[in-house]
Amino acid sequence: MTPSRIRPHHTADERTQLTGWLDMQRAVVRWKCEGLSDADAHRAVLPGSPLMTAAGLVGHLRWVEHLWLEVVFLGGKGTGPGYEGPEDSEMMVEGIPIATLLADYERQCARTDEIIASRSLDETGRHPDYRDAAASVRWILFHLIEETARHAGHLDTIRELIDGQKGYY
Repeated sequence: MTPSRIRPHHTADERTQLTGWLDMQRAVVRWKCEGLSDADAHRAVLPGSPLMTAAGLVGHLRWVEHLWLEVVFLGGKGTGPGYEGPEDSEMMVEGIPIATLLADYERQCARTDEIIASRSLDETGRHPDYRDAAASVRWILFHLIEETARHAGHLDTIRELIDGQKGYY
């Protein structure tokens, strides 16, 4: 199910608000990629940031959720881009279709949601090698909202520079 770009209700409980805001930002990310050709999704439009493409940001966000929930929180082994390869390798997605990147992101979001739904907001992480494992699920949710919203803003700018499409929600 694709989350809507609707804000959570003003009086919803804490968990519903946190997951609702995260879902809304995820939906903005998907929306900003709708209708992009693979060429446009991989086109760098910010001269000083050649990896900051729509495709690169989707790849990055997928691995951010994996890192925080499956590695830092659950204590899993860090594998894949960002762990193996150069810095920012999770944004090096040349040749991967935007549809594939979005599908991978969707699966990771679903996995994140499963983990969050089964845990207390006060539970903290487990990875012995990450100082940030002291973070609670609540803190991680706030961080994911912040990270996703920041990059949704980048996607808003990128999309406007590519084809003039703009709008927030």
